[in-house]
Amino acid sequence: MREPLVRALGLSATAVYVALIVWLFAQQPQSMAEVTGGLTATVGAYRIDQPAFEDGLRLFRANQFEAAVSAFERADLAKRDGRTQFYIAYAHYRRGWGRLYADDASFTRGLEAVNRAMAVSPNGRIVVDDPDLKMRTGDELKAELEAGLRRDLSDFNPLRVFRERK
Repeated sequence: MREPLVRALGLSATAVYVALIVWLFAQQPQSMAEVTGGLTATVGAYRIDQPAFEDGLRLFRANQFEAAVSAFERADLAKRDGRTQFYIAYAHYRRGWGRLYADDASFTRGLEAVNRAMAVSPNGRIVVDDPDLKMRTGDELKAELEAGLRRDLSDFNPLRVFRERK
């Protein structure tokens, strides 16, 4: 009776190990925080650091976008919360937006963040109900970031100076 129990335990341990390897291969986490966050998100136990998120929101509303991004990243170390990633993307958008040009580096980082937000959100759709924002969905923000990275004849339109930041 002892031998079947040992075999069953060995088979179970092997199955768990294989599942972990497959999960690591599929997710390709870049840090230990992403590994632990991804595993806790898989079982539904992932939570962001709420005080750090509130700090980020306060800095975002004060137009201190670099500091806001740092606070948001501290709040979501594993990059598994769609709302936090959305705010990171929006902060990069606002930081990189200019009347005459868009900062490609900021817009690229913003596009990466909004893609992460959409990837971790249910059905790939992120909606943030914040009355202070002019864009409230990931699709709107993604389109705006992609338009800022695109080069076409409208970039030379002098009336661009009068466009409004969202």
